[in-house]
Formats: sequence, C-alpha cells, structure tokens
Amino acid sequence: MSQPLNAHIILGLDPGLRHCGWGVISMMGNRLRYVANGRISPPTTRTIGQRLAILESGLVDLLDRHNINTVAVEQTFQNTNPQATLALGMARGICLMVPAKYGLETTDYAPNTVKKSLVGKGHADKSQVEMMVKRLLVGVKAEASDEFDALAIAICHAHHWQFNSVTGQ
Repeated sequence: MSQPLNAHIILGLDPGLRHCGWGVISMMGNRLRYVANGRISPPTTRTIGQRLAILESGLVDLLDRHNINTVAVEQTFQNTNPQATLALGMARGICLMVPAKYGLETTDYAPNTVKKSLVGKGHADKSQVEMMVKRLLVGVKAEASDEFDALAIAICHAHHWQFNSVTGQ
C-alpha cells in the first residue's frame, strides 16, 4: 500500500519473545490511517539466541517493507517472574537496536501512558483499548491483543508527536 509523500509513518512495537506485536500507521496532520499489523512469533522450540535472531530478521523485514519514519516501543513492566522479565528485556533490546541500525528515532512509552492516551485513563482494560484502536483506525484487521497493543502504541506516539510539534517541545 503506497503512502502519501508527506505522510509520517509510525511503527508501534509490543515486544515479546513469544509474540512481538507490530502495527504500522500513517499520520498526515491530525489524520491517522491504518496501514498494517501482525506478529513476529519465533518458535518456542528454538534457543533464546535463535528466537532473538528471528525477531531481528522479522523487524528488518518490516523496516524494509514499510517506509517507517519513527518507531514507538512499549516499556517493560515489572513482572513477578524474573525469567519472563529477562526474556522480555532481551526482546525489547532487539526492538530498540534494529531501528537504531536504520538511523530511526525510537521512543518508548509506559503501558499506562498508552492507555491514557487512547482511553483517557491509565488503568483501562484491553477491551477498551481494542475498541478505541478500532474506532481511530478505520479498517483495522488486528486479531491478537499484542497487535492491538502495538497499534495503540503507534497511536499514542502520534498523539505525543503532534502535541510536541505544536508546543515546540
């Protein structure tokens, strides 16, 4: 799908070693448009190193396929399972490294900031976030919650980017 020349293309990432959700939106002025979404799901039968390599390869493919201008990544939240937190941190590291290799600006957002940006409250549940993503992005085809989360992160970034552009911050 071709993008208008002056559109700002945002990739939102919901990092994960089991499933990394991604969503691409375009922004022209204050208008947001759905472009694409999906998941990178490295097989759990592979070693951690192999799964990280699959994640990296998938992100490279996304950046090569879409004309991304900026990337937004969800911050890691404190998990009760230290192994799960470590795996999430490794996946997040790949999500930060790959765009950096392309020279892209990457911004991260806390889950509560994303929810507040879309729903108006930081402790919104997943169904509220999904409903707002569907309302804001006509034609969205997301199915899994990590895909909706990635699109929500991209929308959050668009809102913050617009605000900072207007206020000069």
